[in-house]
Amino acid sequence: MKRFWTTAALLLTSTLPALAADTPKAIVEGMKMPESVCIGPKGLLYITEIGEPGKDGDGKVSVIENGKAKTFAEGLDDPKGIVLFKDALYTTDKNKIVKIDANGKTSVYQAADKFPVKPIFLNDICVDQGGGIFLVSDSGADGKGGAVFRIDVRLDKIDQVASADNISGLTKPNGVAFDGGSAFIVADMARGQLWRVRFSDKVAEMIAEGMEGADGLVWDYWGRLFITSWTQGKIWAMPRPDQKPILIGEGLKTAADCCLDASQKKLLIPDMKAGTLTELSTTIPGWEVDTTEVAGVELAPAFPGIKWASWDDGSESGKGEAFRGILLTHFGDGSGRIVVGEQRGTIHIVDPKDPSKSTVFMNIRDRVRYLDKQNEEGFLGLAFHPKFKENGEFFVFYTDVKSDMANVLSRFKTKPGNKNEGDPASEEVLIRFEKPFWNHDGGTIAFGKDGYLYITHGDGGNGGDPKENGQKLSTLLGKILRIDVNKKEGGKNYAIPSDNPFAKKEDASPEIYAYGIRNIWRMAFDRQTGELWAGEVGQNIFEEIFIVKSGGNYGWNLREAMHPHSQKGVGVKAELAEPIWEYHHDIGKSITGGTVYRGSAVPSLAGHYLYADYVSNMFRALKYDEKAGRVVANRELPKPPLAVMSFGEDESGEVYILGSSTNGQSVFKVSKSK
Repeated sequence: MKRFWTTAALLLTSTLPALAADTPKAIVEGMKMPESVCIGPKGLLYITEIGEPGKDGDGKVSVIENGKAKTFAEGLDDPKGIVLFKDALYTTDKNKIVKIDANGKTSVYQAADKFPVKPIFLNDICVDQGGGIFLVSDSGADGKGGAVFRIDVRLDKIDQVASADNISGLTKPNGVAFDGGSAFIVADMARGQLWRVRFSDKVAEMIAEGMEGADGLVWDYWGRLFITSWTQGKIWAMPRPDQKPILIGEGLKTAADCCLDASQKKLLIPDMKAGTLTELSTTIPGWEVDTTEVAGVELAPAFPGIKWASWDDGSESGKGEAFRGILLTHFGDGSGRIVVGEQRGTIHIVDPKDPSKSTVFMNIRDRVRYLDKQNEEGFLGLAFHPKFKENGEFFVFYTDVKSDMANVLSRFKTKPGNKNEGDPASEEVLIRFEKPFWNHDGGTIAFGKDGYLYITHGDGGNGGDPKENGQKLSTLLGKILRIDVNKKEGGKNYAIPSDNPFAKKEDASPEIYAYGIRNIWRMAFDRQTGELWAGEVGQNIFEEIFIVKSGGNYGWNLREAMHPHSQKGVGVKAELAEPIWEYHHDIGKSITGGTVYRGSAVPSLAGHYLYADYVSNMFRALKYDEKAGRVVANRELPKPPLAVMSFGEDESGEVYILGSSTNGQSVFKVSKSK
């Protein structure tokens, strides 16, 4: 399985893969030199038309309605790139940037004299919608003056971030695109190369070559980069940053700047010389991903009308609280009973024979800190010992109410002679995590097939990992740990497995199994393969999914998903393990990691990793092909009836989603539609 990359693996030879490239289909005709397209106000398409070459005032922006181009704004000199920011369009126009309001009225947004170096021929433009940062390329003239400028809307400041000074030989920069929050990519049209540049120090590295006339650049929501060639009329796609561009389209006269349609399934490309707007499928040969909706699946209440023991729903006190189902598991004792953990510290048992009520297995609310305004804390993890039926041991991860900033991993036992009730007095603390901030607690704990207990804790909180804990092997924060709870060694209430990757490394915590973690929410073992899957919550732009490997460095805070992050942000490195999948914050902002479905009730989901997004309520089934080393399906599932906080499995492998509810209906079962 290939997950560790080398920079050399990115660089292209002069021969690029060419697998069944399609010819883009014309969808709008009759335009005069169309150059760039974007989705603008009201979801309509807006396209720049250069008009008569060299004739000032002949350029315009058209809007596409009913398959026809209609003039929206006119009197421009040489409009090239176009982008939507908030409620207005922005286009490059020779040596200035023009703003176009919702009524088509134009005004100069940035005049030539506002730039630190007077631009010659402004070309592409893109914007960080959240941060208010524009990138603009200046293609120069006669091989001189090529540059990229960064415009900070908040500070009304323009900096030059690329030129021949930091990209040797750069003469004609064209397409630009952000690569995470700390770097960008620029297409060198003259040499057919792509370069990544870090904002903090302007260090540049070439990431691909061999694309003569490279022009437009655009990412989709799943981390795939598309590149057009103006001179060759071709279109390439990079399915991942570790892969060479693959030819997906050809046959245009001039493939100019591009964008994606609202579905992300079509690439829209103006053909300047043909006067058309064309569309091309975003399917990448050899990297096809099934995105169809999974039919015949529903989310049914797992315990209709249940009465949760000791839960105050407000019917009597008038001061009810939401029931926050944070985890679901089972005893593993053959009884089929389901265990539900509530975030405030109560563990419930639900017997499938009578799912109308629960009994309390253990209540430790008196030692758990939970506040709605700090809802990443609380009772966060529960795992029953593989031999629970014999020894009555179970393990809990929670936030300590007695401390301002601490999480605790503890061992508990059941009461003597009673496997149906945990004993709060039996607590034995195994690990105490002191943290600098309240958030990013992680908290998932689970036993692997090897019998060891795996624990994850976030980077310590705040934003951006200010303590850089993710990359520090001396701290347990920002890590996945692996311990042996069946032994006690070295003065600890557990032992270190001898094959832990850093067990013998000086100045490293021997408990560490994997690192470079921001805040895994949540992780689970595939009960068939034993692989550990994790959903990693992102910082600014991307959420990610990865399969955990021993010793893996998952990049935080040098990387966010597959993109550079922070002032030290990096591209592909051999020593970093990349996720198998990512998605953009335009479609979700907080992944809830799930589990690989191995139940029998819904055969169509077999082997799919189920995950959701807490903010957007996206719910999907992802399939990873181990042999091919790539994702082959990312399919839609029914929209959940509540924000998904967690997933769980019962003893037979059926999957449940959990969330917060004021009526107690916080658990839903993934079922086959009736």
